[in-house]
Amino acid sequence: MHCWSFQLQVHSHAPTHVVLLVVEEPIEASLNRHCKECQDVGWGQHMVCNKKYHFVLPSSDTMVAACWNGKGGNASDGGLLLPNPTTTNYPNERKSSNNLVELEGHMMHGVFHSNGFGHLLCVNGVETGFDLAGRQILDFWDRLCTGLHARKVSLNDNSHKRGMELRLIHGVTYSEPWFGRWDYKFDRETFCVTQQMYQKAIEALQGMPLCLLINHLVTSNHEIPLIFSRYSTLSDNSLVTIGDLFHFMLELKSRLPPTNHQNPCIDSIYNTGVLAETNCRWSPKRFRWVSRQEVRDAARAYIGDIGLLDFVLKLLGNHIVGNYLVCRTLNLATKVLEYCLEDISNHASPNHQDGLLINNPKAKSAWYKISKFQLMKDIFYLYKYVLKDQKMSNAGIFSAIPMAVRIILDSKYLVKDYCSEVVPLKGMEGKSNIYCTVMLRNNSEEEDDNHKNVINNNAIILQPYECVPLKNSATIDDLKQEVERNFKERGFMVDSVAHLNNAKGTDLAFGMVEVGQNIVLEGRCSKEMGGVSEMFECGAINYLVHCPCGAKEDDGERMVSCDIFPHIFLCNRCEREIILLPSP
Repeated sequence: MHCWSFQLQVHSHAPTHVVLLVVEEPIEASLNRHCKECQDVGWGQHMVCNKKYHFVLPSSDTMVAACWNGKGGNASDGGLLLPNPTTTNYPNERKSSNNLVELEGHMMHGVFHSNGFGHLLCVNGVETGFDLAGRQILDFWDRLCTGLHARKVSLNDNSHKRGMELRLIHGVTYSEPWFGRWDYKFDRETFCVTQQMYQKAIEALQGMPLCLLINHLVTSNHEIPLIFSRYSTLSDNSLVTIGDLFHFMLELKSRLPPTNHQNPCIDSIYNTGVLAETNCRWSPKRFRWVSRQEVRDAARAYIGDIGLLDFVLKLLGNHIVGNYLVCRTLNLATKVLEYCLEDISNHASPNHQDGLLINNPKAKSAWYKISKFQLMKDIFYLYKYVLKDQKMSNAGIFSAIPMAVRIILDSKYLVKDYCSEVVPLKGMEGKSNIYCTVMLRNNSEEEDDNHKNVINNNAIILQPYECVPLKNSATIDDLKQEVERNFKERGFMVDSVAHLNNAKGTDLAFGMVEVGQNIVLEGRCSKEMGGVSEMFECGAINYLVHCPCGAKEDDGERMVSCDIFPHIFLCNRCEREIILLPSP
């Protein structure tokens, strides 16, 4: 396989470089003739292309691994062997290129078929220890797809950050997955989840009332009311729903300074310099954080009920009491809760911007002490105990939460439509473009059964249309030959032009069809190319899909495969639950 390398500059102000490798994979060199990604995203009816191109941003580990396997020895003996397209490919070079596209762990790996349809296979950013952020990689990939005139690009969204599925967090927050900022949208009905079901699930989670949720959890989970109080104090707008809370927290995250890893407790959104203002009753000496035990000991002289005192200390924090704001935080160094008081009586109303408090020494002093570390910890806590907690399934109105979460997590096949129709070729002198697809008439009942999901009235329509440049003086016979030449690599032989059965082979093509028109040509598959089963990306479909979720075709998810379906089938989870049931 031919391979080209390019050195890319990442930052102009502080130049750093990464390597982009482009590997051309002809079908005869492929380990698998058919594309699983096409089948999973619903493009299994596309004809197999004779070439596809891999675009790889390798990590240092994958470069070393490819080098090792390519040379069959120690990686320190030399660099990765990159084949020169103008020279003969040596066995080691072929092995290196082939191995490179099979390896996992690249910073980015995308692939394009020669028909303009592609797949983004992986993105690994700084979260997984790489040099580039995920958004930088996606920005580059998006520009690459635009420059190559991609038609449609798919991806399987399994993006995680700090143990949280981003498609769930961003779905609740922004009504779209993380990839949505690059216009990747819901496309494939996985587990029989439709676009309408997906949208309703997002709306259900976003609109869940916080007041009802807090009232429900206040006796079993004391931390969630505290988290809500913490951020409602900061927000200029009322936080009414779960969607409001997550949106505010993620927007706040983008405005907080990076965490100080040596002492994350000192990172905050306030300016400590304002504490020295002369018009403030609280001097810097008096404004200090005291431990929970100190607060408890001081209050013990006035409160005899120890249980009541502990309960108040557990819930007290980030509340305004009279003219004071009671601040509460966890000291990450000592792992002890700390409290402090802020006198807000002599301060003007704070200046606001987009619902967030702005540091303004003349407006309000230290309103709140929170680090980015604490913020991410709070987001994860809500993610775990509100969105992923299965105990909600028996909690009245909140029983909708697990179901909505499941629907969103099951909706992970995303597609960006760059230009669903093929980009017109630049008009060459004396030539015009038409757009062609082909229709196969099958005589084999076995082949019809194997492809019944793409058969329409005993015919298979192969999408998408492809642009075919044709001489202005070309005849119908010339049209057939040119289309056959374009599709011959996939084993297609033209018989006739649909709806032009009365046309003679010597008739001028552009006298019968218009420039830019979509036409269908009927034909048959070549037995020498392997027949119908070898022409489609899905290959031979010789199985049935029958899932309780309603799915009737393969959606790329794992399934139980049986030659003979049993009368009763139990998955491992159901079997364990039945064992735990009480005896009658």
